[in-house]
Amino acid sequence: VATHRDEGGRRLIDGGDLAAFSVELAKSGGEEDPSYTSVRNAFPGIVTAIKLGDVAAQVEIQAGPHRLVSLLTREAVEELGLEVGMEATARVKSTNVHIDRT
Repeated sequence: VATHRDEGGRRLIDGGDLAAFSVELAKSGGEEDPSYTSVRNAFPGIVTAIKLGDVAAQVEIQAGPHRLVSLLTREAVEELGLEVGMEATARVKSTNVHIDRT
């Protein structure tokens, strides 16, 4: 991307050139590893149940001694190709954690 300097010496990029570069970068996928995720809590396991609704779905994964249940869209389940018995990883990321007295 070509740049030029303003009177203060700062480098400037033409907006149209930047837009074209952004489109090309998106098409190429960029340089980042597409498998990277910032999620740190990963539970590999086996899909034990899938309940499909018209729009939503419920997926259950047995990850060692832990049973995890996730609600997601039916479209996401279909795109992932999830089926009972297959291996999958539940990744948990939350900005809020609620703790109740027991």
